[in-house]
Amino acid sequence: MKNILVTGGCGFIGTVFVRYVLQDTDFSGRVINVDNLTYAGNPENLTDIESAFGERYEFMKADIGDSSAIESIFQRYNIDAVCHFAAESHVDRSIVAPDAFIQTNICGTFNLLEIARRYSDRLILFHHVSTDEVYGSLDSGGFFTEDSAYRPNSPYSASKAAADHLVRSYWKTYGLPVTISNCSNNYGPFQFPEKLIPLMILNALDDKPLPVYGEGQNVRDWLYVDDHCRAIWEIMKAGTRGATYNIGGRCELANIDTVNRICDLLDDIQPRSDRSSRRDLITFVRDRPGHDLRYAIDCRKIEMELGWSPRESFETGLEKTIRWYLDHPQWVKRVQSGEYLKWVEEQYK
Repeated sequence: MKNILVTGGCGFIGTVFVRYVLQDTDFSGRVINVDNLTYAGNPENLTDIESAFGERYEFMKADIGDSSAIESIFQRYNIDAVCHFAAESHVDRSIVAPDAFIQTNICGTFNLLEIARRYSDRLILFHHVSTDEVYGSLDSGGFFTEDSAYRPNSPYSASKAAADHLVRSYWKTYGLPVTISNCSNNYGPFQFPEKLIPLMILNALDDKPLPVYGEGQNVRDWLYVDDHCRAIWEIMKAGTRGATYNIGGRCELANIDTVNRICDLLDDIQPRSDRSSRRDLITFVRDRPGHDLRYAIDCRKIEMELGWSPRESFETGLEKTIRWYLDHPQWVKRVQSGEYLKWVEEQYK
């Protein structure tokens, strides 16, 4: 791989992946980051990377659904590998406005695949980053494996399931060299504050209510974002073409336990002025429609085949995450206020 196209590289996981590949691996080629800079895409996440790596990092504002724009990038940069993150990814937003999820996650992925197919003579890999939510919901027992049936329960997960099927079909039908990864819930630096962990951290710091759906008994497997990006890179380097790999953190927790741990750790690191517990801020709210009960991943395949395993426990990863948000107040301020969107508009008129 010499010229990797990363789609959605200004989003949460894409940002960390770009930083990881350029800073922490032996990769010596170029990363071309394509992002349409919707609300969760923030190019300020990578301004230091742009300065440090010069021509080895290029950013292009483009919609993955724009065929002419994407094809020109394939031509201009001799793209020989794709790591496809670009997606609408928030379940609550998909319930309110599913159309954007269909257009980006399904039609956008189809467009990327078609263009990749036209350049298949030089394409080494098309890696598609997906989610464990395509498998639906588990009860109190069992785990998702790579052979689990698809049973998506939200417009978001249904759109990702459709994208997975498209990618797999291009391997079977056209011989396009693809890999797919389905990961559990990510957390860590640069995550947009609408997601559970950063929302709870930032609300707790501001003494705002901590909204927890239902009774907080929905269970998630938490994966630190750096561990996820290491796994993706191992798949891209050595994964079996046509294969799917599940990536999990082995950190299963009920949502209420996750929020309690955030409160307790914040109380230790930065106590409230009156020394009271931030657990007092927890507020149970009406459950969202179709809320999956439990996700849990069996990640033995990637552990056995590629030698990857998560390095962070939830305790170590959560402390790193909290300290990152505490250490980056200007980033938080600009994201929460929407200032970064004004900057994007001025830079990319």
